[in-house]
Amino acid sequence: MENPDLITLLALFMLALVAGAIDAMAGGGGLLTVPGLLATGMDPISALGTNKLQGCFGTAAATFRFWRHKRLVLSEHLVGIGATLAGALAGAVAVFFISPHHLRTLIPFLLIAIALWLLCQPRLGDVARKARLSPLAYSLTMLPLIGFYDGFLGPGTGSFYALSAVALLGLSLEEATARAKLFNFTSNLAPTLYFALQGKVVWLYAAAMVPGMILGGTLGAHLVLRHGARLVRPMLVVMSLAMSAKLLWDQGLFTAILKP
Repeated sequence: MENPDLITLLALFMLALVAGAIDAMAGGGGLLTVPGLLATGMDPISALGTNKLQGCFGTAAATFRFWRHKRLVLSEHLVGIGATLAGALAGAVAVFFISPHHLRTLIPFLLIAIALWLLCQPRLGDVARKARLSPLAYSLTMLPLIGFYDGFLGPGTGSFYALSAVALLGLSLEEATARAKLFNFTSNLAPTLYFALQGKVVWLYAAAMVPGMILGGTLGAHLVLRHGARLVRPMLVVMSLAMSAKLLWDQGLFTAILKP
């Protein structure tokens, strides 16, 4: 690849800033950053590796903001962090042995179901409700499962973390979103390390995007803290539908449906 000019690096910084804010609120920032990286001419694997690396900083910044405002007590989530990391490592390894084709086909419809669920329950997540699972049971079952998915494929992970915590732990959307950022950061680490060790990170581009991601993640977390479920719910609906549309388009399903 040719050395990028200043305009390209500045554009990637701004793109990461917007994507980081969106990601902190509802997930799905990769919808912007991956196409942006591909537009620079880098190969798809390097684009994914660079995206994972800079995305780690966005989720870390959002997590720090939630922790600083006492929405997270890290010592309460040590089991969950360990289980998520184990699941993500297993998912990253599984990529070498299992084709993600069938899962990639299923995920858009699952994201659409999430959007419809939120639309049909407009008060969901406004306040805490009775839990269906204990925190330990949730940490040992759902977190490694979602972590595995993030290491294996990835789209929609933030939504899955947040909505599973609302549905199974009875959390408010604000609290669930805070936890989602912590676990999303954790499950991003395994594939990030893999891509870096394989030399599939373009460090100059990542360096341009990391400050934007940190600022965006901090801004997004601030907006969640200020507006709570009123902001998070519509953002989750919009991003779930946007991710669904992008995945369906990538698989050529729209073309097949519209073909005369």
